[in-house]
Amino acid sequence: MSHTTPDGGGPSPIGREETPEERADRNLVELLQELRVVQTGVQIVFAFLLGVAFTSQFPLLDTFERTTYVVTLLLTVVSSAVLATPVALHRGLFHRGAKVRIVALSARLAEIGLVFLALALNGAVLLLMDVVLGRTAAVAITAATLVMFTGLWFVLPRALRRPTS
Repeated sequence: MSHTTPDGGGPSPIGREETPEERADRNLVELLQELRVVQTGVQIVFAFLLGVAFTSQFPLLDTFERTTYVVTLLLTVVSSAVLATPVALHRGLFHRGAKVRIVALSARLAEIGLVFLALALNGAVLLLMDVVLGRTAAVAITAATLVMFTGLWFVLPRALRRPTS
């Protein structure tokens, strides 16, 4: 017997017999665990950025560096909000028969949150490298880290999702 995924995306993996509700339960638990791990990274970046504003060197930052700082801080806040939304959805819709919808929306929010987190991490790299190595090196290094995040977090998973022949 083949069941469809909670988002209607096809049959359950071979060898796993579960109802759509059981699959949604399992997927939600797995997703929330993943979000716990990612949220730690967001908290570390946010703490670093908060500390930067109170250093004696902060007033010495030029306009580009201050703008990078503000944008990066805001990207971190947005990533935190988006990545925490699945928890709020689960709490708000708990025992309302909406778990399949919660899982589908939460999976999409996790992807969006990762985009904002990747941008925030790259903003932190840009700021730090600009201060330490100068603008040209900072832009080059940040471009490389942006390509790395894009490849590892977005391109690789999509490539592995494609069926192999």
